Amino acid sequence: MNLAFVQHRLRKNDGQGRVNCEIVKRAIHRGHNVVLLSDYIDQDFQGHPQVTWVRIPCPNHYSNLVGGLISSSLATRWLGNNAKSIDCVISNGCAVDYPVDICASHFVHSAWLQSNAHPRHERGANAVYQGLYTLVNSRRELSAYKRARTIAAVSQKVKLELIDAGVDAAKIQVVVNGVDLNEFHPGEPAREHFNLPSNVPMGLFVGDLKTRRKNADNVLRALTQVPDAHICFAGALEGSPFPAMASDLGIANRTHFIGFVKNTADLMRSVDCLIFPSRYEAGTLVVLEALASGLPVITASTAGNCDFVKPEFGAVIEDPNSTEELRSSMMDLFGRCTSPIQRASMAGAARRAVQNNSWEAMADRYLKLAGAA
Repeated sequence: MNLAFVQHRLRKNDGQGRVNCEIVKRAIHRGHNVVLLSDYIDQDFQGHPQVTWVRIPCPNHYSNLVGGLISSSLATRWLGNNAKSIDCVISNGCAVDYPVDICASHFVHSAWLQSNAHPRHERGANAVYQGLYTLVNSRRELSAYKRARTIAAVSQKVKLELIDAGVDAAKIQVVVNGVDLNEFHPGEPAREHFNLPSNVPMGLFVGDLKTRRKNADNVLRALTQVPDAHICFAGALEGSPFPAMASDLGIANRTHFIGFVKNTADLMRSVDCLIFPSRYEAGTLVVLEALASGLPVITASTAGNCDFVKPEFGAVIEDPNSTEELRSSMMDLFGRCTSPIQRASMAGAARRAVQNNSWEAMADRYLKLAGAA
């Protein structure tokens, strides 16, 4: 078959790009030819005999909103002129204004717009821009979903949000993102590699450290009430308000801001649990990676894939803004982690929760929807 993929940037080091890279890799493995309509593609695909790269510029020197509109227009034009040579088109959200076969929903802008954590509730030019960006994309997404034959939602949460937005439920299939079970696995800790103290309870927070969306602020407030526990924060620090907040709260000695980390798998093997109570998340790769690493997890009902987290190896708090609920869960989980027997039991149960969610299995589900399995 000839498969076309529409994705602004097809690269492994971001969530949506990684998903598409894995589907493309699996399609090539199964003997299919692929056309990649993208501004950037991973080097593994450049020059590959089964890959045709149609470069679709996504200029962001104007803004992400304008760049996305330009990219979508160019991809739409190409598909309109070349659709007869393509057996199946796989797109993502509102990446193209064309009736595709499969449209993957990694994020629901209409639901994000309604979230109390959306930056539109703040003041300033950025708040106005973010509100406009989300509003425009929410409307474009809904149009894309109405045109698509099948919609692949990355979590049950996303499926419900799409239905709330008016998308036909019969068109939606849940295809949870994969996880590299070989890269992420339980193993020996290496805290010294990350300059983290040994012999202390250590939680991990991974994600954006510039905005309130991932909820680092409430994690810091809860930590003030969890004696002796430490938390490692991994994420780009430029412009982050949270190191100063930790200092103001008097917990700078128990918070470790280590910046962006490439080797997340080793970092996860070096801590006791993941703390990720995001205020809004569609499908959370970091939760799946933590579970594959055997980590107990605290997350929130507002985070996609929270349904993977069970009481025997973690907690799902109902209100991400509740410091008391988060504090209680942290106290309980850190307490259980101090027992080697309980820690081993939680690690095994966490790993089993995602053992059927390899990247290959996820890619095969997409290809089955495309009729290319």
